[in-house]
Amino acid sequence: MRDHMITTSARGINQELLPYQLYQKAKRFGIWNPQDIDFSQDKEDFARMNDQQKEETLRRISGFLGGEEAVTLDLLPLIMVIAEEGRLEEEMFLTTFLFEEAKHTEFFRLVLDNIGIKEDLSHFHGDVYKKIFFEILPEAMSKLRTDKSPEAIAEASTVYNMFVEGVLAETGYFGFYESLSKAGIMPGLMEGVGYIKTDEARHIGYGTFLLQRLICEHPHVYDVIVKKMAELAPLAAQLYQGLDPEVESSALGVRVNEVQHFLKKQLSVRMDVLARARGKTMEELYKQSPAAVDA
Repeated sequence: MRDHMITTSARGINQELLPYQLYQKAKRFGIWNPQDIDFSQDKEDFARMNDQQKEETLRRISGFLGGEEAVTLDLLPLIMVIAEEGRLEEEMFLTTFLFEEAKHTEFFRLVLDNIGIKEDLSHFHGDVYKKIFFEILPEAMSKLRTDKSPEAIAEASTVYNMFVEGVLAETGYFGFYESLSKAGIMPGLMEGVGYIKTDEARHIGYGTFLLQRLICEHPHVYDVIVKKMAELAPLAAQLYQGLDPEVESSALGVRVNEVQHFLKKQLSVRMDVLARARGKTMEELYKQSPAAVDA
């Protein structure tokens, strides 16, 4: 049962808290509409690609589209846990988080619709992809419905924010920029990817804050996070290893070794940022600037 209201109490809203600042950023920078993006050039560019380039582009888009659908469907249990704990400022930001994940799903589907792709692309989702998005992610998030322990929250945020968003998605953006952006093609797709990357930076920032808070409150949680990331890292390497180990670069010029290097760097920086919370007090955490969660 609720016994008081936060906003009408002397406490009010903590405008200095990082999640509230992320909420303000989401209102300023997150209100873009996928329906406003012009994909006419993308359709022409895609039509001019050879079969290998088309396959690479569709593989990357289908990976993102399935991933955005998954995170949209799987986020709600985390929002519910945060709401039940009465963390108003965090929940205020999470309302924008879910809205943006839904919008990202809409965006990638619009890309396919506008370039004339109607067929089933599920064959691009291999065993490792399915392991991550059909099993690990939904199981970690759904667990929060019955297990609201710090360890369960930490595992969920590690999978969702640190791994799926902070490692897999960031590496996927790298692939887009190394291929389509460098070639100067599919400007509508790249415009949306730029918006999404900015949105996801806020999501990762919140996940970093959440995990740092849990580490401050429960120092042993850091070991839980380290263990989970160690379990997930090999899956990331497998997902981005390339279809043919003998091929050094993709049909659109993305070098496999550079993708792997970027991936390893993302894994490293995520843990480095989280390690900053070790030994901090809650007061120190709450006073930190947005830069403190920026990787």
